[in-house]
Amino acid sequence: MGPAESVGRRPADQPESAAASRAWWDAEATDYYREHRAVLGDDALMWGPEGVYESDLGLLGEVAGLDVLEFGAGAAQGSRWCAARGARTVATDISGGMLAQGRRLDAAAPGAPAYVLCDAVCLPFADESFDTVFSAYGALPFVADPARLLREVSRVLRVGGRLVFSVTHPIRWTLPDTPGQAGLTVRTSYFDRDPYVEQDAAGRATYVEHHATLGDRVRQIVAAGLHLVDLVEPEWPEHADHVWGGWSRLRGELVPGTAIFVCRKATP
Repeated sequence: MGPAESVGRRPADQPESAAASRAWWDAEATDYYREHRAVLGDDALMWGPEGVYESDLGLLGEVAGLDVLEFGAGAAQGSRWCAARGARTVATDISGGMLAQGRRLDAAAPGAPAYVLCDAVCLPFADESFDTVFSAYGALPFVADPARLLREVSRVLRVGGRLVFSVTHPIRWTLPDTPGQAGLTVRTSYFDRDPYVEQDAAGRATYVEHHATLGDRVRQIVAAGLHLVDLVEPEWPEHADHVWGGWSRLRGELVPGTAIFVCRKATP
């Protein structure tokens, strides 16, 4: 994708957000994987750009023999990780380009998920189809109605099942997206929920990322019939010295970059 003509904060509804996400990730799929492969891996479930992994945190629990869904899967590294541990996995994404990248990686992995191209706010699965659902920075930051998405996830999750998802920690929305000293000064209100929008010369959104506070996320989880079990704010790993966009050791040792929500589907 070429550089945006303008960048700012403005409202963006679900159709505009979905169209922007589909086009942006289709165009960026190959370059994104190439740029971040060293940290992201081919078949690791990484919860955040700090380099924090499911193999260390164990938030999903035992997945062998379970029906597992990853929404906003990208190239499905997390689904591949679960499949290698005996799960029956399905990876969904709005971007065909990202799923195609995942299929190219399957040849080198011990397990391969099934792939479904869809918008996560409308999952094409029957009620209570999955034991575990997860997403690492997938879909939720890019949809205009995250409450609807969580209701949809709850619908396809079996009673007692587990949902784990990670997003950019909302405190980072107050800071410029730069890894150095300039990224340590608050510039934006924590309570400004207008999404970040890049747009072309005609005013069409080419990239949209939405913001919600921690309180917003908790209310969305509860409204979807889910119980919040844990909120994990991982510290910067001791031996990680990489930079990923605005993530860096300098910032990561001062403010959280990722929020991971661990939830259970409530008994009716």
